[in-house]
Amino acid sequence: MLEKCFQLKAKGTTPARELMAGVTTFAAMAYILVVNPLILGNAGMDTQAVIMATGLAAAAGCFLMAFLTNYPIALAPGMGTNAYFAFIIVLGMGVSWQAALSLTFWNGIIFLILSVTGFRTKLAEAIPAGLQVGIQAGIGFFIALLGLKAAGIVESSPATIITHGDIAAPHIMLALGGLFLMCVLSARKVPGAILLSMAALALLGFLVKGPEGDPLTTAPESLVGIPSGMGATFLQIDWFFPFTNPASLKILFVLLILDLFDSLGTIIGVSRRAKLVDADGKLPRMDKALSADALATIAGAFFGTSTTTSYIESAAGIEAGGRTGLTTTVVGIFFLLSLFFYPLIAAVPAIATAPALIFVGLLMGQSLRNIPYEDYTETLTAIFTALAIPLFFSITHGLAIGVILYLVMRLATGRAREVSWMTYVVGLLFVLFYAVG
Repeated sequence: MLEKCFQLKAKGTTPARELMAGVTTFAAMAYILVVNPLILGNAGMDTQAVIMATGLAAAAGCFLMAFLTNYPIALAPGMGTNAYFAFIIVLGMGVSWQAALSLTFWNGIIFLILSVTGFRTKLAEAIPAGLQVGIQAGIGFFIALLGLKAAGIVESSPATIITHGDIAAPHIMLALGGLFLMCVLSARKVPGAILLSMAALALLGFLVKGPEGDPLTTAPESLVGIPSGMGATFLQIDWFFPFTNPASLKILFVLLILDLFDSLGTIIGVSRRAKLVDADGKLPRMDKALSADALATIAGAFFGTSTTTSYIESAAGIEAGGRTGLTTTVVGIFFLLSLFFYPLIAAVPAIATAPALIFVGLLMGQSLRNIPYEDYTETLTAIFTALAIPLFFSITHGLAIGVILYLVMRLATGRAREVSWMTYVVGLLFVLFYAVG
């Protein structure tokens, strides 16, 4: 049955490897079950209800991606768009969270139409080869930065913008030790290198104290616990808000751009790392992957959460050997199970997942070797995009500045005719994106 559904032999994988990859991806992104309710709680939403909505939306997105595309790309409510939802739309603009859910819902509907008609796929294919390499490396550096920050290895500094933490601190030494262990086990081809290292770090966390003097890992109060209050957010949508409030169309446009290029960037970067692209560098079922993304956003709005999107942490499972939708199916199942074992999931410390993110980021950075260095325009835009994504702390803004630089250089060097019309459309969308603020 598994072979028929997921074509494991053709992809050079096994059920055991896919299971391990799914667990690895889930462990790397399970933090969203804790963080998303905290962020959306600022918008006045019931946090227990949002926990349920987060788990259900993630599971729905994973199952859609698995069975529509057979890709190992997991989905969940996105970081960044949830903050935009809570702090900008609701708190900043005074829009109710029910109305914000309506904007999320219609965002998904528009995306579904664009995906089914093939327009989103054309946008994805309009991104030049060098930029696609830059996106993959940039996402890798972004993941690594998130891991370095979560482990305390790097921290902000008013004098130097960013600096290192106290390297001699026990928790940082543990994180670095975990990273080194992953590198060594991976180099020695040990199966499950990432997951084994994460488990070791979680156990050692009971013995090592963090900056506040408490153990990094603490035992949960109980193993089983189900969040309550799902009805507080389920179908609580102000359905026709965009039609009765024309001014909200500007907000909807920004949501569209954020979701469109975040998901495009993630799918392009992760699929290239998993070697899912064909000889022309195109993802065969890109339209279905984007449709799954759009349907997941619609489902997430039904349940009561902000935009659901593809996750860069999927790269962790890919490095663990995940190559098919079975990996994503495992992630979805674990998100459903997590709703019954929420206290146990919440007890997994950041010190266990942070080194995995750093390790995966390092591996994704290897894509820079594929830059077409013979073309000056491709080289500069790829490297600039790879730098901009982590430094801007945004896939969308990093991609935007890369596309604009690419077009400026093509126009200024008399090579405008070499650019496809759809690439100009992408550039125009980004210009409009900044024009509306």
